[in-house]
Amino acid sequence: MKRSRQKYAAALGLVLAISSSALAEEKTAQLGEVVVTATRDEVPIEQVGSSITVVTAKEIEQQQKRTVADALRMVPGLDLVRTGSFGGGTAVFMRGAKSEHTLVLLDGIELNDPSAAGGGYNFANLTTDNIERIEVLRGPQSTLYGSRAIGGVVNIITKRGDGKLKGFLSAEGGSFYTARETAGVSGGTDLLQYALTLSRLDTGGVSAAAERFGNMERDGHQNSAISARLGITPTKNSEIDLILRYNHSRTAIDNGGGPGMDDPNHIMRSDELNFRTQGWLSLYGGLWEQKLGVSFSDLSWSDDNDRDSMHPLNFLRSSFHGQNVKVDWQHVLNLHKTTTLTLGAETTEENAKSNYYAESSFGPYNEPWPERYARTTGFYLQDQLNLWDAWFSTLGFRVDDHSKFGTEVTYRFTTAYLIKQSGTRIKGSYGTGFRAPSLYQLYSIYGSPDLKPDKSIGWDIGLEQELPFMKATLGATWFKNEYTQMIDFNRQTWKYTNVAKTHSQGLELTAGLQPADDLTLKAAYTYLEATDDLTGKQLARRPKNKLTFDANYSFLKKATINLGLVYVGSRYSDTANTQKMKDYLLVNLAGSYDVTKNLQLFGRVDNLFDRQYEEVAGYGTPGIGAYGGVKVSF
Repeated sequence: MKRSRQKYAAALGLVLAISSSALAEEKTAQLGEVVVTATRDEVPIEQVGSSITVVTAKEIEQQQKRTVADALRMVPGLDLVRTGSFGGGTAVFMRGAKSEHTLVLLDGIELNDPSAAGGGYNFANLTTDNIERIEVLRGPQSTLYGSRAIGGVVNIITKRGDGKLKGFLSAEGGSFYTARETAGVSGGTDLLQYALTLSRLDTGGVSAAAERFGNMERDGHQNSAISARLGITPTKNSEIDLILRYNHSRTAIDNGGGPGMDDPNHIMRSDELNFRTQGWLSLYGGLWEQKLGVSFSDLSWSDDNDRDSMHPLNFLRSSFHGQNVKVDWQHVLNLHKTTTLTLGAETTEENAKSNYYAESSFGPYNEPWPERYARTTGFYLQDQLNLWDAWFSTLGFRVDDHSKFGTEVTYRFTTAYLIKQSGTRIKGSYGTGFRAPSLYQLYSIYGSPDLKPDKSIGWDIGLEQELPFMKATLGATWFKNEYTQMIDFNRQTWKYTNVAKTHSQGLELTAGLQPADDLTLKAAYTYLEATDDLTGKQLARRPKNKLTFDANYSFLKKATINLGLVYVGSRYSDTANTQKMKDYLLVNLAGSYDVTKNLQLFGRVDNLFDRQYEEVAGYGTPGIGAYGGVKVSF
């Protein structure tokens, strides 16, 4: 019955969006100058008091990153961990927070998986197709985004078509029996804008259980993706957007990491469908802007393992399914050149179910989990102040009501002060956040309906300085976050309980330099202390030190070469801090050459010095890999 209501809600929202000339999304501005995630409205990045990093489409193309996870590896304060080979489970830890403490958005669609144990998002299969930019907002953001934004937000914004019809075909291949094909078209008029991209990836991969332990069976990965966006501009003051993304993947995995974990027929499959219709209307000469949107996401995945000669007693059949329907309505009131008021309401209903059946030498195990639901309704208000075009502040609060645990109130304050004469920017933020218990934590056989939400308090303060030579910019930000009544699994009771308490603090340093018009240098360093307050131990998989460097050089007006370095310091693989993983340095090289205006040759080398390293203890990672391809545009 509830599922029917979900479908009706989505259909009703679509009809409302199309039938009303009141609809569209944030108007895209020039890359790198304006962001929308920090305030839910277009704001120049220099006016933002929060810590935010923008990864542009140009940077993604220069570095030839094929997945969002790889594109995020250069972001300060962010650690990515992939379990095994290509397509293995990939988690994000933002400033030491749990992976489920990061809200992931795609054009306003919540990508977090309602069927996952913690409600986090697996970045394993999300490609960079048709992406305009990625905005990474660090620190508690529940005031504007509600639950799951307790540690930060990753907001992925796709491209809108414009101008004459354009298209491209691309093909590449290389190491590990890899082949990738991509095609796309885009264009637009004053009335209609469109963009469509299709991609397919096939790779033989490497052993997920690591070859150095004697595991020789390769774990392949296949990924097909569709990204589409349609915009309609019926009048000068109104827009409508329809956004669709679909992904299907098949990944061979092993039974774990380390010796004897090879498995020739252990397969994970996933299907992810995301849809949103939204619109924007401006009234009274831009005094009042409103946006209405309806989002729908559907994620299903399975983990299956048949018996084989190596594991004659092992058998697994599992399936997981989660859905999320969200309706949001936002208003922006430009009351004065010094004051902008943003207020809105949103309601989200999520449901999930799973079935798990396994056989082993210990006997059969069956864990059915019937479909469960939860609804969250939130109201938020934010005031943006602009004083003397030099001092920019926001103050906001939010009230959320969850169908199970009740009401939660969060707030946030940010400020940024510009000293234009010296090129100095001082910024800071302070806010609270919460994460509602996942459906699995509430209703599975390990769950408890009495769980309360995770809570956080966080602040940061920073300084950015422009230097009068070679367009140099330096930045430093100190941050601290405290997490309380966090949900964790109690191995004594075999139940989830609100017992965990952690904190993280650290320093983010950034530097940018442009010695010449065609040469850009960027570097970032993060120092992180992430500690379990109950045990005093360091949180697992959080390195204390991370360093990145990116150099991009364009020459002959046709060629580009990019050098990227990622250093990850030592960290513990377990909560008891008994197993320490070694630090590692990866060097990646990418380049392209425009033979003609319609023909481009490109290539890259990942892990240039063939370093052996681990992101998850015992699991394999690719060695040196070389790839090359051709792109034809029309």
